[in-house]
Amino acid sequence: MSLSASGRFITLEGGEGAGKSTQIKRLAARLQDCGIEVVLTREPGGTPGAEAIRGLLVSGDTGRWDAVTETLLHYAARREHVEKTVKPALHRGAWVISDRFADSTMAYQGYAGSVGRETVTALHRLVLGEFKPDLTLVLDLPVEIGLSRARSRMQGQAAAEDRYERMGTAFHEALRSAFHDIAAREPGRCRIIDASGDMDAVAAAIWKSVAGQFGLKP
Repeated sequence: MSLSASGRFITLEGGEGAGKSTQIKRLAARLQDCGIEVVLTREPGGTPGAEAIRGLLVSGDTGRWDAVTETLLHYAARREHVEKTVKPALHRGAWVISDRFADSTMAYQGYAGSVGRETVTALHRLVLGEFKPDLTLVLDLPVEIGLSRARSRMQGQAAAEDRYERMGTAFHEALRSAFHDIAAREPGRCRIIDASGDMDAVAAAIWKSVAGQFGLKP
């Protein structure tokens, strides 16, 4: 759990093209309207060191790392992110919203990459102890729709961060199943959000979950 009685740590998860970046901004604006200080961040990334590691992970050939190496790189970046960005914000009472966190490593490398739940769980405890989000929103939609959205988003970008998008439909189907299993294992922390509708409908579903979890006005 997060470290502050007033700060809260919310993460958005899901497959490629689920619309996390858009919905994070909308959620932040809604929380700010409630008078809450919000810190937006992302993974891999969130600090200069973690952003440097991000470049190694999200671009280049799909086979440049094996799954264990990827897992270690993600947790190196995550340690930097949590210690230098997330925890300081929570300590001062801010709410932190992150585009991806540890559940992505569990889904991408633990499940789809065959590293395994036990290995990822053990590494998480070694690096971060029992630290985890207060609420995780899993944006869910059919794989083909998500990949189509992701490819449209990447068009025209000089240095596309599309390494994971290029890993094939079977990989992404495994990811979708993984996120559903992760959410089923921790129903108190995770909520599945139908991301196949329009942006307003998705935003409304997200706010309903957040308001219900933290006692805010619906």
